[in-house]
Amino acid sequence: MRFGPINIFGAVIVALLLIPNGVYALLRGGERNRCANPGMNILEQASRYGCIILMWLPLLMPRGEFGFGSVEECLLYLLGNGALLAAYWTLYILYFLRKSGTRRLALAALPACIFLLSGLLLRHWLLVGFAVLFAVGHLYVTGKTGIAPDRKIPAEKGN
Repeated sequence: MRFGPINIFGAVIVALLLIPNGVYALLRGGERNRCANPGMNILEQASRYGCIILMWLPLLMPRGEFGFGSVEECLLYLLGNGALLAAYWTLYILYFLRKSGTRRLALAALPACIFLLSGLLLRHWLLVGFAVLFAVGHLYVTGKTGIAPDRKIPAEKGN
């Protein structure tokens, strides 16, 4: 199965990843990035936009198009990404209702899993590379963003 020069499924997956972020930002306001490492912030943002673009645009792909080696790979792509998106949306709803550090990290990991699964099944090695970089950067930055409201910071001991 071939998609041609633009992967509409990939574009829809990206849109479905971005919708909860937009809704959350509108209703709850954006969270401040507390990561003080500029290199990791740049890595996260550059790899994020790389993944978003490469999900639907077949840059450096043979014949300039997306495709699968078998029908089973196509089904795994659709069902795997569908399951990961369902988990992402469910987790976003739970996070919206009650923030936690565990939910925050899971929300950071799921998009990276979607990008990685897509890259592997489409044999889009540039997307695979960006997905790995995104996973490293996004998990690092998310981990440094702060402690969720339901976690307590241990009191500092006096000298």
